[in-house]
Amino acid sequence: MSATDNWRERTWIVIPAYNEASRIGAVLSEVCALYPQVVVVDDGSGDGTGEIARQYPVWVLRHAINLGQGAALQTGITFALKQGAEIVVTYDADGQHQVHDIAPLVAPILADRADVVLGSRFLGQAINLPPLRRIVLRLGVWFTRWTTGLALSDTHNGLRAFHRRVALALRIRQNRMAHASEILHQIREHGWRYCEVPVTIRYDAATLAKGQSAASAFRIVGELFLGWLVK
Repeated sequence: MSATDNWRERTWIVIPAYNEASRIGAVLSEVCALYPQVVVVDDGSGDGTGEIARQYPVWVLRHAINLGQGAALQTGITFALKQGAEIVVTYDADGQHQVHDIAPLVAPILADRADVVLGSRFLGQAINLPPLRRIVLRLGVWFTRWTTGLALSDTHNGLRAFHRRVALALRIRQNRMAHASEILHQIREHGWRYCEVPVTIRYDAATLAKGQSAASAFRIVGELFLGWLVK
């Protein structure tokens, strides 16, 4: 894939969404203005998220029940690949991500410098991030470095880009938030080339309420260990 390709046409944006009716419209307005290939996975929402998403030029897939973000991502990635996606970008539905960060995220793949590109709020900006949440995220970085050996600055950022060959091999079995660490373990296991790029994450009261607390961080660790035991 060369840099002269029409990469926006070849890039699919996968957006998992659960009860994001109040924000999904604004997110899709920004994303669809720049990227023609977008798939929203309505993960069993009960608030009309899917109905709002259908007002935009996107594909909308729906889980009948809430399965979790990991499962929604796998559904969306599999669908995008079947449509011929050359690059798959994962993007949150809650408005934390910034659409202008997608192009720098994809650039290392277009230049054949990486197979997977991970967004890092700690190389970029984490606007309105509370100190306790920062500590939890930093602990996640330490845990991931300890368990995977990957030298990363941010480990649970939903903004990522995958080359097609990586996305085809990726298997997300952790349905809920432990999927983020699971992806990193697969990067190590497969020896995929990876890099980080600076991104901006913007927090508000609503997104913080849905984010990771200290208790959820311990739950993620438990899910990971259970997944390794039954692997």
